[in-house]
Amino acid sequence: MTDYNTSREPEFDFADALQEATDARDHERLNALLEPLSLSDALRELLQFSAAEREVILTLVSAELAASLISEAPHELGAELMEALPALRAVEIMDEMDSDVQADLIGDMEDKEAEAILAQMDVEDAADVRRLVEYDEDTAGGLMMSEVFTFSDKQTVGAVLREMAADDNDVDRYRGQHPYILDEDGKPIGVVSLRGLLSTKRGALLTSIMVEPLTVGVHTSLSDLEDIFDKYPFLGVPVVEEGGDLVGVVSRASVAAALLERAESENLKLQGVVGDELRSMPVWLRSRRRLAWLSANIVLNIIAASVISAYEETLMAVIAIAIFLPMVSDMSGCSGNQAVGVTMREMSLGLVRPVDAMKVWMKEVSVGLINGVALGILIGIVAWVWKGSPALGLVIGLALALNTMLAVSIGGVVPLLLKRLGQDPAAASGPLLTTVTDMAGFFFVLSLASLMMPWLV
Repeated sequence: MTDYNTSREPEFDFADALQEATDARDHERLNALLEPLSLSDALRELLQFSAAEREVILTLVSAELAASLISEAPHELGAELMEALPALRAVEIMDEMDSDVQADLIGDMEDKEAEAILAQMDVEDAADVRRLVEYDEDTAGGLMMSEVFTFSDKQTVGAVLREMAADDNDVDRYRGQHPYILDEDGKPIGVVSLRGLLSTKRGALLTSIMVEPLTVGVHTSLSDLEDIFDKYPFLGVPVVEEGGDLVGVVSRASVAAALLERAESENLKLQGVVGDELRSMPVWLRSRRRLAWLSANIVLNIIAASVISAYEETLMAVIAIAIFLPMVSDMSGCSGNQAVGVTMREMSLGLVRPVDAMKVWMKEVSVGLINGVALGILIGIVAWVWKGSPALGLVIGLALALNTMLAVSIGGVVPLLLKRLGQDPAAASGPLLTTVTDMAGFFFVLSLASLMMPWLV
């Protein structure tokens, strides 16, 4: 009988290899394992380790790779990873980052750790970061990078091309910015395209081929920046202070990332999740954040349940009503959430403000009336056919119509009122809307049923 050799090479286990390299403090092996991965995959592998082991890995890998991994992480997690490192190592990693990323991380760190890192940084770099941190994060100043591709209005095309050729990392460092032309006072007076530089005689002055730049102020809002990048195909826009001095550039990529982050944050808040929660964070921290919302929600649900308790006799007499209670509250809640979403969107775009609450209510109640009547008729017919009672169909249909009008009114107006009171509209609108629509839905159904009891039994 033929004897076949069925032995195989043991399969490569990436996680085991990474663990072995970490335990052995083998920096070359760690770099070799992590560098070929995409940043998202490499960050995922890093987060499989304990906090102490993450510190070891970020200390041993190259500063460039560590900077890429920390930049890939959400800001709060990135700050946490940086805080765990010795200050000198943290500075090495920060030196590989753009100024806007540095500012985001420093802004999310505890004051003590942030100051320890800033104290070890280059004086000018630290000053740039301190200045950027002072701006609101959803403004041009908070999103800009201080590294700007600039030249003097006295320079020629040839001088610029020679300077660029001498350092071929310039275009990458400045994220593909077009060169900005500054006057002797440091104010931007023009911008030139790279194509224009290559197609113009070397002896020509930059001023002969430049065009007037579009600039934004440091306090320009994220919504206004979104409008600008929607209107123009710019990769970046120069940012100026009140006096007109150029202080940075806000890129299209930074604005897109900020818009995505805002949308994700608002969505999480509507679900009762506050902050950048990740499962790699400490269990007690995650539990405390969730409980803060869930505990308050218990109280709100007790209030809603008390309405049912007050109409216990009606429920016992017409038990079929219980089938339709969750339908009425859920469908009204969906309508209310639609109104919340539209209001939050218009607030982010600057289209509505708290003073517009009455105008918003008038528009929402009109939609609520149409949709409420349509939905009420549909569910009323269902209740009639299902239970054979036209009176029950009338009760359920009318209750849903009324509750839908109330839900869209709350959903449209409450975010504006919360904003006026200085509260977070996204975090509070969801639970408030849910509780009120539940409570009102139960009340409408049960009170109407009590009034029509002779025709229901």
